[in-house]
Amino acid sequence: MTSPGTLPPGAGPTVLEPAAWQPLADAHAARADAFTVGHRERRSRHERHAIEDFLYEYYPTRPAQLRRWHPGAGVRLAPGPDGPPPHAGWRWYRTHDDGTVGLDVEAFLADRGEGVRFVADLVARTGARPAATGCFGLHEWAMVYRQGEHRHPLPLRLGQDGTDAVVEAHRIRCTHIDAFRFFTPAAAPRNTLQPTRATQPALEQPGCLHANMDLYKWALKLGPLAPGDLLLDAFDLARRIRVLDMRASPYDCTTYGLAPVEIDTPDGKAEYVAAQRAFAAESQALRTRLLRASGAVSASRGR
Repeated sequence: MTSPGTLPPGAGPTVLEPAAWQPLADAHAARADAFTVGHRERRSRHERHAIEDFLYEYYPTRPAQLRRWHPGAGVRLAPGPDGPPPHAGWRWYRTHDDGTVGLDVEAFLADRGEGVRFVADLVARTGARPAATGCFGLHEWAMVYRQGEHRHPLPLRLGQDGTDAVVEAHRIRCTHIDAFRFFTPAAAPRNTLQPTRATQPALEQPGCLHANMDLYKWALKLGPLAPGDLLLDAFDLARRIRVLDMRASPYDCTTYGLAPVEIDTPDGKAEYVAAQRAFAAESQALRTRLLRASGAVSASRGR
């Protein structure tokens, strides 16, 4: 179903009555709660999950932020018998003369326009490239290469020497700056590329697991321009990719009930590439929606 906030250019504002927007907001909150229940329960017990909690630490967000529903640009919410929608008190929203509440695109862009432009450019460039496979998730192996202390409190499936041997037996081809920057000093020179923040728009490609997880980050950066279903779809994709990322990593994740994807074997490589291609295709659909959300700005100014 098309989000209310992903309207074709030139279309007038859509007004949703409470009978239409309240169920959308409620369903969004319920879906967000289902996604975050494990994290919230662990947090109440001061426990940490080495795989799932990554999405809240690396992409610093709170469950309350995920459950806040935005209709997107070009949509106005009509007040109900109990008064205006909660959006009336949210940043970057304004109340119109007829009592409807909608996103003040001009105000949002005045604060966040540079970020919106960066996201739109990066997402468009990445989506225009073919997906490159064959990296086999070795970025995670390069992050522990020849290093006694590791980021996650999990044992290495092959031990340190076995892990180092896998790195040394493969060609490392990581295109993603935010994975590459965590390579150990001994591993960084082994990468065929040396990504930087400046070269990010030129190197990102849709076969990269981390570039596809980052679609969640870009949806967050679009803020209220991104309709609620887009944000949660990006979060769902990121959390599923994170599981593959760790299953294919050098860490032993069996304590979490996850069997390894043994990229050090031919069968494991084939399994990884098949999953990588499926996520690449899914990510391209999300990129189209992110571009539609950022492109809705030009059609929504002054509404």
